[in-house]
Amino acid sequence: MKNKKIRFLLCLGGVLLSSLLQTYVIKAFIQPSNLLSSGFTGVAILIDKIASLYGHSISTSVCILVLNIPVALACYKSISKKFTLLSTIQFFMTSLLLKVCEFNPLFNDLILNVVFGGFLYGISVVLALKSNASTGGTDFIALYVSNKINRSIWEQVFIFNALILCIFGYMFGWIYAGYSIVFQFISTKTISTFHHRYERVTLQITTQDPENVVDNYVDHFRHGISCIQGYGGFSKKKMYLLITVISSYEISDAVHCIQEVDPHAIVNVLRTEQFYGGFYQQPMD
Repeated sequence: MKNKKIRFLLCLGGVLLSSLLQTYVIKAFIQPSNLLSSGFTGVAILIDKIASLYGHSISTSVCILVLNIPVALACYKSISKKFTLLSTIQFFMTSLLLKVCEFNPLFNDLILNVVFGGFLYGISVVLALKSNASTGGTDFIALYVSNKINRSIWEQVFIFNALILCIFGYMFGWIYAGYSIVFQFISTKTISTFHHRYERVTLQITTQDPENVVDNYVDHFRHGISCIQGYGGFSKKKMYLLITVISSYEISDAVHCIQEVDPHAIVNVLRTEQFYGGFYQQPMD
């Protein structure tokens, strides 16, 4: 119970840091450069810009809440209550911080704003994802679909964002839409680089104590494991090769589980390009 509370507090801290960083990027990089961010935050900014053409003003902060709350309610049962709660805190805090915080631009150069802003925006999303949350909106949708098909769809999210940017470019100028596409491409690639929940790896474990290693592994993980008998080419001793496929984020836990039983076990981690058959994907808490 104590560990769960500590984990929740760490996740909450990551979510708050994500909100602060996202707000900083919007205030210091996106708005001064007339860029458009990704997801529902970008849609909220676009709605405000369109309203300004007709002499009206629609608060970006309010619009973020209006767009995200229905999606959060829809995903409440289909994803996870804890995940939805933390994600709601994230976009609510972003909305609040946009109202109360002001940040000065870091660069006066448009290209630097695009490059560094895109990278930092992607990091803000990664912080939320690592904290078992999201920044709401299209992240909710992306994670819901990814959980169903067991692979990342951030590239498809980028296509959706590009379509929004086409509207932005048509109404406010293609040069800023073009820079915004580069901004979103960098942020999307940053997310794909640092968020590996749906990547799989193959573990090849060489051990002389297969039964205990397998028993301990099966107790902690819901993945199959195969055992092949052989011998060491150098030592000529009987050896066993264990093979299993896991998600990349489980590597450290799996290696610890194996070495806990056999400190002399050799673990080789191989990237799995394709996998066919049943695979257990741990649900989000």
